Amino acid sequence: MLFTKNSSTPPDATKDGEDTMARNGGFSESGMRSWRFDNRVLRLHPNCGVLAKDGGSERANSSSNQNPSARFSLLGVPGSVKKIGGMTRRVRQKGSQSNEKSKDIIESNSEISARECYTSDSNCNVDWTTLPDDTMIQLFSSLNYRDRASLSSTCQTYRLLGSSACLWDSLDLRCHKFNTSVAEALSSRCKNLQKLQFRGVESANAIISLQARGLRGISGDFCQDMSDATLSMLAARHDLLENLQLGLDACQRISSDAIEAIAFCCKKLQRLHLSGVKKISGYAINTLAQHCPQLVEVEFVDCENVDVVALGNLSSVRYLSVAGARNLKWDSASQVWSKLPNLLGLDVSRTEIDSAAAGRLFSLSQNLKVMLALNCPIFEAEVSNISAYNRKDRLLFALFSDIIEGLTLLSSDKIENKRELFSYWGKLKNKDKRLREIICWIERVLSHSLWHIAENSPRTFDDFWLKQGVSLLLCLLQSLQEDVQERAITTIATFLVDDDEIATVNCGRAEAVLQDGGILLLLDLARSCREGLQSEAAKAIANLSMDPRVAKAVAENGGINVLVKLVMSMNKFVAEEAAGGLWNLSVVEEHKSTITEAGGVKALVDLIFRWPSDGDGSLCQEHAAGALANLSGNYKCSLAVAEAGGVHTLLMLAHSSKAEGVQEQAARALANLASHGDSNTDDSSSVGQDAGALVALVQLTSSQHEGVRQEAAGALWNLSFDEKNREAIAAAGGVEALVALIQSCSNFSQGLQERAAGALWGLSVSEANSIAIGQEGGIAPLIALAHSDIEAVHETATGALWNLSFNPGNAIRIVEDGGVSVLVHLCSSSTSKMARYMAALALAYVFDGRMDEIVLVGSSSERNSKTLNLDGLRRLAFKHIEEFLHTFTDTQTFSTVVTSLSLTTLAHVAEATHIQEARHLKCSGAEIGRYITMLRNSYSILKACAAFALFQVSLSLSLSLCHKDKFNFLTMPGGRHAMHHTSLLQNGGVARVLRVTAAAANSTLETKVYAKLVLRNLELCHSDASISSI
Repeated sequence: MLFTKNSSTPPDATKDGEDTMARNGGFSESGMRSWRFDNRVLRLHPNCGVLAKDGGSERANSSSNQNPSARFSLLGVPGSVKKIGGMTRRVRQKGSQSNEKSKDIIESNSEISARECYTSDSNCNVDWTTLPDDTMIQLFSSLNYRDRASLSSTCQTYRLLGSSACLWDSLDLRCHKFNTSVAEALSSRCKNLQKLQFRGVESANAIISLQARGLRGISGDFCQDMSDATLSMLAARHDLLENLQLGLDACQRISSDAIEAIAFCCKKLQRLHLSGVKKISGYAINTLAQHCPQLVEVEFVDCENVDVVALGNLSSVRYLSVAGARNLKWDSASQVWSKLPNLLGLDVSRTEIDSAAAGRLFSLSQNLKVMLALNCPIFEAEVSNISAYNRKDRLLFALFSDIIEGLTLLSSDKIENKRELFSYWGKLKNKDKRLREIICWIERVLSHSLWHIAENSPRTFDDFWLKQGVSLLLCLLQSLQEDVQERAITTIATFLVDDDEIATVNCGRAEAVLQDGGILLLLDLARSCREGLQSEAAKAIANLSMDPRVAKAVAENGGINVLVKLVMSMNKFVAEEAAGGLWNLSVVEEHKSTITEAGGVKALVDLIFRWPSDGDGSLCQEHAAGALANLSGNYKCSLAVAEAGGVHTLLMLAHSSKAEGVQEQAARALANLASHGDSNTDDSSSVGQDAGALVALVQLTSSQHEGVRQEAAGALWNLSFDEKNREAIAAAGGVEALVALIQSCSNFSQGLQERAAGALWGLSVSEANSIAIGQEGGIAPLIALAHSDIEAVHETATGALWNLSFNPGNAIRIVEDGGVSVLVHLCSSSTSKMARYMAALALAYVFDGRMDEIVLVGSSSERNSKTLNLDGLRRLAFKHIEEFLHTFTDTQTFSTVVTSLSLTTLAHVAEATHIQEARHLKCSGAEIGRYITMLRNSYSILKACAAFALFQVSLSLSLSLCHKDKFNFLTMPGGRHAMHHTSLLQNGGVARVLRVTAAAANSTLETKVYAKLVLRNLELCHSDASISSI
């Protein structure tokens, strides 16, 4: 028996969102999952691309940690073709903020806008060679490095202009693979380089080869492996340094020796930020005080041991941060630091400062204006009212204080919209320089503290986030400092995640961002020219979109178009995050068509080829394949996927990718494409026609990753509904592989169990496959799954056993392996009407007499060496089949049917006794023949069971029989196999046998009623066909 999906429902109208979200604690793979995250493993490798040499282009590559795929839900009735992963979601890993993507230092057009400029029709007639040099330089400044290099390669004039010093005063190399060879190639252009941002120790070692002796600022991420020698060399080669920042991650290998080298070499140093240094000695700090007289800002963040007394010698320092520092002696610190003559701002967040030390610092400091004490447990336990510390021109900020209100007190200006205070101060023309300096410092340390709280305490501080944390982050989004904006966006993406393991977001926080206008701000930043902001904003939008209301707001405000454009970016990280956003948004059925209409399908297919998975593009491919998998669940979108070459692209991924996440999403997408069956035969046949694809899917069923095995089995299940595919899957070793899978999946997830059983169910339609499944040992594990308490699992396994029981040899195996008792239990106790129906039919097949012939003939075989009490088992089976049929019997109504053919009565009985899911069944001629044979059986219960089965088949004959004006319908909506069943029932002599059965005196009441119902349906079908021919 072949079980297919319901075609009466429009293929693109299937929804299961609310149910799936409820099952998964708020959100479910495709979907965004129970993704397993390791907070200590960053998803993006520091070396992420290759910057082009002279005149060349650049190619972005990355090495990333693999993210397992998201969990999904199923669309459709159990046992039918599955659209897998309707609720697939992905959530960005916490901790990934350290992987800030590439960003252009030039605040101008992004690569996307530049590409649009090149292709604009309005510019086709411009003679670019006639433009003045100043204009061309301005144009160069509007391009990212990639487009700048491409334009420089067009002619010698542009090469010279592209090398202008003003275009090379800053470099952001964080998203590029920057090594010594690249540095040497760029060195001729970097003589006037002022500012440099890099990522990773390899890049740090290569900086010297740039020969940029005039560098004023160096900022580095991923510096945990940087040694004293590397840092000392950087300081020695760049003695004009004014700003040195290494963090946010811990600089574990840096010691006081390197700090001393910095002090000796960089005498013009003004700002020093180091994170995670284990010990900073008094000698190192005193060396800084002695040799760096212009040092105004020091941040020793998350350091284990800092000499607090020596910090008191930094007389020039105006801003000091020891946030997260441990083992500080606060009695000494408060006494010494209060004597710093120029100290204006102090950040002691996440330390063990107490109220007494805080009081001394405020009362004794001459010039201290601002102190931040965020997330200081001891202080917060001792102090409930912050007003005791605040005086005119002096403010202390804690988590329990109104931080935004306090910030407004720093200026005498009246700010109407307090949430725009940072952007307001940044835009003031006549502003106090010192006030602006204080505000900029507050923005930096505040953004860092909020990020740290979100990163390390995801499930706490909920009141803080809802009352003022969200508002603070949205204020920081409007800062004029790019690094502050990026960190605020990253914090939003991080603090939304409730649980990395099951990929759920905090809906309260997500909706707070929505209510405060955060979606519009994030979309504006995603449209920014700076790729760093683009990628971070796309990441935040992706996580926010896991909340249905937020996802709707993103779509309504043009977010889908924004993300589709970002998917087309040549920056790998931007495209990767944008694809993740489309993955999450495509969970919602209404968004799928919008994504397709915006060109999202083609953009996602193109993305898969842009960065191959054997390089550093596995996450790009996984996100793109995940989005395509969700889109493929919609019929119309699946056509767009096929038209864009998505079928062959996904086949390529399934066949050649070594990344588990990519394999899983590709297999899921193929399963969804194949799920449309007769509605979209091109998709199903395209997947099945590629022998290599079927071989790849069969091989994936033995993957070490459970998610890959699950999706591969789901794809094979859907593909097995096509007869040619069944043969090809079997030829590729699919029977053996799926039996091996089902034998080992007893302790695995419900989804894997259901799909493995479903794939065997689909293959068992073929007699040869059915026999092979029995011989390979597939019956015993199916019986075990049929005993499952999970409805979807035992229903699918029962369907497979029903098909297998058609073969007498398999029927014996079912008896020998204890399957009768399991089927009896299902027949009477399952919560699924369909499972009870299939269990009853399986029992009828086992005991209709065909198995008895084999038992008698082969008494000497090994299998018959077992003592089988067939008579006892037969009586038990018949008893429960009868009880099952009685659940549909209304004696009074049935008696009326026997004596009358009132269409109203017949329709009432048909409505009450039909099994809705059974209309998806496609019976073969052999099955119809077996039912006819059972009608002649001496056992009355088998006759009744056969009549009931034929009645369920007849209900699917034709929608055209529903004449509402005459109310003479006995068929139910949704018979997609009407023509097939009509031919079998009319040509198989069924009517004659049914008349005899209905008239027989020894026929039970149920048998007579169901026989009459089938006859009436056949008559209506014949009458309808006659009318149609006229």
